[in-house]
Amino acid sequence: MTIFPPPEPNPTALRLLLSHLRAQHKWSYDELAARSGLSRRTLIEIEQGRTIGTLATWHALAHAFSVPLGELLGPLCEGHEPPGPAA
Repeated sequence: MTIFPPPEPNPTALRLLLSHLRAQHKWSYDELAARSGLSRRTLIEIEQGRTIGTLATWHALAHAFSVPLGELLGPLCEGHEPPGPAA
């Protein structure tokens, strides 16, 4: 049996989704910070690709945007098939 390494997650797609959602809601960094409880600096660093953030960060963002966490993190699998039930 050959074991292949898992595909790499796509953090770029994730940060682009954050930028898109923020623009779609017409929220400034300050507005999103107030709605999510995160710092403005954290939001900027995520959008600029300097950090990926923590699970707690993305959980707070999911609540701020009223989006299920799984949907928000879905872009991590962009470019490859997400994991699913074994055949």
